[in-house]
Amino acid sequence: MIKLRLSKNNIDRRRKLIRSKISGTATRPRIAIHRSNASIYAQFIDDTTHTTLLSMDDRKIKKGTKVEKANELGKSIAKEALKLDIKQVVFDRRGYKYHGRVKSLAEGAREAGLII
Repeated sequence: MIKLRLSKNNIDRRRKLIRSKISGTATRPRIAIHRSNASIYAQFIDDTTHTTLLSMDDRKIKKGTKVEKANELGKSIAKEALKLDIKQVVFDRRGYKYHGRVKSLAEGAREAGLII
């Protein structure tokens, strides 16, 4: 049996480290980001009741680059969150570096009125 060694840059290690420090509540949910090669996904999670309050992705946004789509996703998910009376969130970047699409999504959410 071959044992695989984990490197220090392993994304799973970073995810566990980040998740051990943050959690979401009903008044201040966690916004978890998932980034694939083609799309970016965001969801608001209440960790006390283990429920997803809201989720969206950029697959319905047709125009723009990936970064522009992420910014539009941030704006649209923030508008939906404000309808649910969610004003503050905890940003969970899930091990991804805070640049590019992840940063653009966060900036779009801030522009629409969310406090991160």
